[in-house]
Amino acid sequence: MVDLQRFENAHYLTVAEVALSMRVSKMTVYRLVHAGQLPAVRFGRSYRVPELAVEEYLVAEQHAATSPVPRLTAP
Repeated sequence: MVDLQRFENAHYLTVAEVALSMRVSKMTVYRLVHAGQLPAVRFGRSYRVPELAVEEYLVAEQHAATSPVPRLTAP
């Protein structure tokens, strides 16, 4: 049985809303969903992405972008 209380406060965004908030194309959002980088739920023929998942993705990407890249030193 599914615990419905977990989903009571969940807020889902359409692909278009995610694309707008991330300032990318809808195709980019679809690629992220299909690659498994952005979780989504399929409703009929469309996808819905949990708002929290978008926030977590953006934080992770921001962290990855600001992390220093280890440099290789010549022997």
